[in-house]
Amino acid sequence: MKNRMTRRALLTLLGPALFATRLFSQAALPSAESLLDRYAQVTGGKQAYENRKTEFARGTMEAVAQGLKGTVTRYADISGNYYSSLELRGIGTIEEGVRDGIAWERSELLGARIKDGVERAQALREATLNAVYRWRELYPKVETTGIETINGEECYRVVMTPAEGNPETLYLGRQSGLGVRMTTVSVTQMGDVPGEMLMSQYRDFGGILEPAKIVQKAAGQELALTIETVQVNAPIPAGRFDFPADVKALLDKRAK
Repeated sequence: MKNRMTRRALLTLLGPALFATRLFSQAALPSAESLLDRYAQVTGGKQAYENRKTEFARGTMEAVAQGLKGTVTRYADISGNYYSSLELRGIGTIEEGVRDGIAWERSELLGARIKDGVERAQALREATLNAVYRWRELYPKVETTGIETINGEECYRVVMTPAEGNPETLYLGRQSGLGVRMTTVSVTQMGDVPGEMLMSQYRDFGGILEPAKIVQKAAGQELALTIETVQVNAPIPAGRFDFPADVKALLDKRAK
């Protein structure tokens, strides 16, 4: 009984102080807006991003556990057009694209399909060129929710909520200001799939710092993406963003 009364007395005395400490801790966190603007600044700044109208990237993808290796290519322009392909040895090619607000994907194993709803909204965000700088267009609500240590680096945890879809959490280095980790819950044909990306080895690609190494983890799988080259403002090959024939057939069928 005496110990219980002692604890109660301590809580009575310390309660206001603990509450004030919690409020101070929350107030001491930088705003999410300032952290995301800093991310854009340390990776290149306004002028560098606004100068970037097209991008072509090439790299390699490896699934170590499965012994799979492949090549990745990606094209994007400032109007939101996007095309990517992943060629995996022994499996074939997986393609994704966005044109005129229509998102699609196709593979030799599963064929072609059009993305709708939340899945389409995710694809449009992923297709956005200069997304680090244009975050306000993609996430109407952003909030700094705490500090965590990721691979030995203290990071601010920023929750970004899009107009459509699940919130995404970005971890920004407290010292560097760079993106270190991102966690998501993606909507797929197989349901909601939690995943994360670890970003490292930032390099200057055409005036903007981008992670040259991205490790993606989802559904018990781990993929390592290494970006080797990025060409900025190079002409996009004619027809690169055109719909493949089987995708166009699906669109024609919908139109009828």
